[in-house]
Amino acid sequence: MHPEYILTLSCLDQRGIVHRVSGFLAEHGCNIIDSAQFGDPESRLFFMRVHFALEDAGIGEAALRASFTALCDAMQMTGQLHDAKVKPRVMLMVSKIGHCLNDLLFRYKSGLLPVEIPAIVSNHMDFYQLAASYNIPFHHLPLAAGAGDAAKLAQEARILDLIDTHQVDLVVLARYMQVLSPGLCAALKGRAINIHHSFLPSFKGARPYAQAHLRGVKLIGATAHFVTGDLDEGPIIEQDVERVDHAMSAETLAAIGRDVECVVLARAVKWFVEHRVLQNGDKTVVF
Repeated sequence: MHPEYILTLSCLDQRGIVHRVSGFLAEHGCNIIDSAQFGDPESRLFFMRVHFALEDAGIGEAALRASFTALCDAMQMTGQLHDAKVKPRVMLMVSKIGHCLNDLLFRYKSGLLPVEIPAIVSNHMDFYQLAASYNIPFHHLPLAAGAGDAAKLAQEARILDLIDTHQVDLVVLARYMQVLSPGLCAALKGRAINIHHSFLPSFKGARPYAQAHLRGVKLIGATAHFVTGDLDEGPIIEQDVERVDHAMSAETLAAIGRDVECVVLARAVKWFVEHRVLQNGDKTVVF
């Protein structure tokens, strides 16, 4: 078996990018397994993802990475080279609603989600037994209702310490119901994903499905997006909807909504850890 890698890049659109990248791989004994690219006429940026195998045993990973860095510098590209066999490390955060956490853990244990989960963080104790059943350390970081800025920053400092200690690549807010501070959002830029129902901004606050039921909505859905300092407005990664009708109760709508949230979040996480998601300003490119 030859070692496999995933190359991702973005740069100003220009002639010859695909030619230069494919030529670089051929010169370094690499065989392309699959490739995708997109040129955005609005941002004038070009994006590319290439999955390839290094078939020349005489070329080591260090030499390949050094040459790729030189190519990025020469073409003014922002690029990354990922070892395809390395599973990204994901920290899950949850409060008192556990359907997304339970779904992600099942997919992880079943091998459907290629990640390592070194820690689960919560401001409540509700899911410590669930974490234990998967043999994953559970970190209870409580934050009292009405806690001041100092307490919140102290709690977030412990979150950052866990991220550093466990070398976390991605933080998933699996229905973590605390608003992150601007500082923590900045520290996690591009590596934190949130999930929420797609009623925003129409039905904010408590019991959104009950509010939607009273208004007779016909579509419910969910949105997974990158976390930013603008609450629930980060670059969208994935969305989905389900049709509902007048005969359904608010409880039925909420149950359907939970299923959609699980699926949408799982897709977003899987695409991220497979290095398929590239940010394009306030949007994303998903290969």
